[in-house]
Amino acid sequence: MRPIWIIGASGHANVVIDTLRTLGTFDVVGVLDDDPSRLGTEILGLPVRGEASLESIDRFGIEQAIIAIGSNRARAAVDRRLTGRVSWATAIHATAHLAPGVRIGEGTVVFAGAIVQPGSVIGRHVILNTACSVDHGGSIGDFVHVAPGVRLAGNVQIGEGALLGIGCSVIPERTIGAWATIGAGGVVVDDIPPDVTAKGIPAKSAKT
Repeated sequence: MRPIWIIGASGHANVVIDTLRTLGTFDVVGVLDDDPSRLGTEILGLPVRGEASLESIDRFGIEQAIIAIGSNRARAAVDRRLTGRVSWATAIHATAHLAPGVRIGEGTVVFAGAIVQPGSVIGRHVILNTACSVDHGGSIGDFVHVAPGVRLAGNVQIGEGALLGIGCSVIPERTIGAWATIGAGGVVVDDIPPDVTAKGIPAKSAKT
């Protein structure tokens, strides 16, 4: 099995570790986290060994890792810090369904029960969380988080770093701008500009 390290020791990391363990192809070795209070603790039996730094990469001889951090901006920051020094793994839960030909970027995680339909393109370091669905022709930018139970209809375009809150839905042919946030349970019926938060049914936006 291929050794792999986890970067991030929050609750989200539990799900990433579980997903990796369902695959049977990775040996999850340890965890790095920038919070010094977590050093020496364990998460699902894995020790937190040090901070997510170039020094740790060298000290532990880390070749492959996955970023297990829910914050989109924090994932992007870790990627900028460490890309080129480690290889980013992709993790797809055994119960997820990806249609043939779907493209998945490096570092992306696809959790249990998620569905991605034909013609969809998923970027780098994306979170497709538990039981979400991306219908045909979807385009999901880098560092996006699609929360549990989200429903994206056909040909929806999601810009870099956007967050789609738990249980929200988007009708066909709509675009959500980069780094926008859709509140939990929101229903998107119009395009959403970048850098706004949109809430409600239908989702209405305001500057963040």
